[in-house]
Amino acid sequence: MFIGILPAMLNVLILVSIFLYLVPESFIIKTLGKDSGFMGFIIAGLIGSIALIPGFISYPLAAVLIKGGVSYKIIAVFITTLMMVGVLTLPIEIKYFGVRASVVRNILSFIGALIIGVIMGLFL
Repeated sequence: MFIGILPAMLNVLILVSIFLYLVPESFIIKTLGKDSGFMGFIIAGLIGSIALIPGFISYPLAAVLIKGGVSYKIIAVFITTLMMVGVLTLPIEIKYFGVRASVVRNILSFIGALIIGVIMGLFL
């Protein structure tokens, strides 16, 4: 099983490494750091909604971002939208569940992720 997921894992790790190398740490902290405010929530939510990163990659990525100064509440929004909202997979979802159900599910999931981030911010 590990050998089966290894190529995908390596590709994502390489892309994340390139991204973290090219984007200055100060920009990431300014955009997603503890003082990023509500815009940090929105940016993390949008990135998580668009990205197609499997769960086994998102948690190590979250650890790297936390070490870089990104707050837990922003990480919570990012991972929640990553798992629950699927902008890139929306056409497939629409095919099986219809436009209304798919769009409503994604919107409610996005709002839920923001609420989860606020709750995390209250406790951490």
